[in-house]
Amino acid sequence: MSINLISTLKGSLLESYFPEGWDLKAIERVCSRKPETLVKPERWWNKQFAPVPCESLADFDVMMGHEIALEILSAKMSEEPIAFILPVGPMGMYKWAVYFLQQWNVDCSHVHGFNMDEWSDAKGNTLPAKDSGAFQNAMEQAFYGPLGKLTVPPAQRHYATKAELPKFGKQIAAVRDKGGKLVTVFGIGRACHIAFWEPHFAAEYDSLDDWKAEEFRIAANLHPMTIEQNAITSFKSRTTLVPCRANTVGPGLFLQSDKIIGGCDGALGRGMTWQGMSLWMTLHLKPTPWVPSTFMPTLPGKLFYLKELEGPLEADCN
Repeated sequence: MSINLISTLKGSLLESYFPEGWDLKAIERVCSRKPETLVKPERWWNKQFAPVPCESLADFDVMMGHEIALEILSAKMSEEPIAFILPVGPMGMYKWAVYFLQQWNVDCSHVHGFNMDEWSDAKGNTLPAKDSGAFQNAMEQAFYGPLGKLTVPPAQRHYATKAELPKFGKQIAAVRDKGGKLVTVFGIGRACHIAFWEPHFAAEYDSLDDWKAEEFRIAANLHPMTIEQNAITSFKSRTTLVPCRANTVGPGLFLQSDKIIGGCDGALGRGMTWQGMSLWMTLHLKPTPWVPSTFMPTLPGKLFYLKELEGPLEADCN
């Protein structure tokens, strides 16, 4: 007899916890596969998409940072603008992107940065720009500030406030009209969100096309899995500090990317991880709005991940 979540779910406090469209048995089948099969392509993967294993967090930060810097350098050499949708999480790659750009002496005056999300209240009001929890503050400290004289012009740094987020679509389109690319840099949430575009939003749309067309959401209602993920990764376990809402870009923007640069660094040490299941779901479940990250392998680009996340995803008491 198997005693696990699926066999004990009925009547438990978790019975209505997971997104309505999640097939837990399908998730279990995917996560039970052998680690070496993680990189085996599915038929829906873009031919120019590849997962890239990294042996250590140091390797991950350097490789992902190099990929970002290389895109900026390539656009500079082509004398074209470039737009980036940028995350706050993962973060370690930014110091290496800065390092390479400074070593190559690449001026970033052609770069347009769009933060993919920001914490908000129920009306879409965001934290003060210099608040320690604000994504705007994080980006200024990790990327724009350290670039120094080579930095992205302030007028080309865009943040997900309720006033500016609705303008992202037209601003990105203007960059592409001038021959520029759109590159989305991202992490994958515990609930498989991209940005803060959550799985339960899928219930609100009549068709896949309608879901794919949505460019943003103000004061998005976040899933409990997202709250707890961020309590662990960004708020030193203090759940009471984590807002329940956020402003976020939607699939109408990130699925228009000419290239993606993804990263999964969710290992906690001593064999503990939080992102292994999310990585397996992203790569091997058929694309569905109920698991937003499953659409990312349909785009050209790379997904860097810590090799530890391959698994096997089996019990290991800590």
